[in-house]
Amino acid sequence: MSEPKGRGDAWTEERGTSDEGRRRPEAPQRRAGQTERAESTALLEVRDLTVHHGQLRALDHISLRVFPGEVYAIIGANGAGKSTLLRTIAGLHQPTEGSIVYDGKDMTKVRPERRATGGIVMVPEGRRLFGSLTVEENLQVGATYARKGPWTIEHVYELFGWMRDRRTQRTAQLSGGEQQSVAIGRALVANPRVLMLDELSLGLAPVVVQRIYAMLPQILATGLTVLLVEQDVSQALRVASHLQCLLEGHTTLEGRPSDVTPEQVEAAYFGLATAAPGGAGSPSQGGSGGMGLSQGGSGGMGPPGRSSGGVWGGRPPEEIQSRGGLGGVVPPEEMEQPLWPGSTPSSRES
Repeated sequence: MSEPKGRGDAWTEERGTSDEGRRRPEAPQRRAGQTERAESTALLEVRDLTVHHGQLRALDHISLRVFPGEVYAIIGANGAGKSTLLRTIAGLHQPTEGSIVYDGKDMTKVRPERRATGGIVMVPEGRRLFGSLTVEENLQVGATYARKGPWTIEHVYELFGWMRDRRTQRTAQLSGGEQQSVAIGRALVANPRVLMLDELSLGLAPVVVQRIYAMLPQILATGLTVLLVEQDVSQALRVASHLQCLLEGHTTLEGRPSDVTPEQVEAAYFGLATAAPGGAGSPSQGGSGGMGLSQGGSGGMGPPGRSSGGVWGGRPPEEIQSRGGLGGVVPPEEMEQPLWPGSTPSSRES
């Protein structure tokens, strides 16, 4: 087999999942962005995190490093451990092993509310708003113990133009997309440094998802760092500067979106192959220096994208085109859309 495409320095120099994976390849050719990341200090670092739900091991020695200003995407199927990872970082689950370091301080034993006031804030899966409270009252909840910063309720109203006129409406009466916007606003008014977004697209029409993601550049412009959990892989890859794929609590793929191929993402997502740290050989063999794929995982499924709908919505990998920049791989029908849609996002039907 030929050597897998898409390997880059980021796989091994700073984000390998083992000591072998961190070996430096011969004569690496670094881009400017890579040099900046290598020389900067991680804002959030998870080290060999293991989490149990009773006797079930939900996360198994997961590590990641999130740098200031990044959009770090965690992708994976249902049950991969994505939400458990975010909830553990937020302090809602206690790890069995490992540690969480934020801004150079060990936060593993710190209570959830202290993490929030320290700058780690999560928009939970399912939004979790107070349905009996109004839009503005929900925002006031988020602002109760806010850090000093640029985000105020007034600023949130400017970001979501519809919200000011409906601030006295109960959130239970809002649509799913509107509720998601309020949940994001509630997190923003706490003025986080790390904003964790859990399944933004869950249960929403594609056009609504695009409108919400269109707000992300304005959020990032205030200096926020985003840790994003998303099942919609094409959407995650469009906005992420770094990605990590989980499968059954293990890391199966990691790197920059521009460095991975659709085949690698499919294989890692479904467990047809798992990432072999330090592997530079074929998809079935590990090598030395670089990032390969080795057979393993939960197996039993057909070729990626052809069996059960696939991570790309049923398209075979060869129909997925790649593009540089923040979002390395996107479906063909989205290639003509701007990376950051403006105020008039595509009205593509669900």
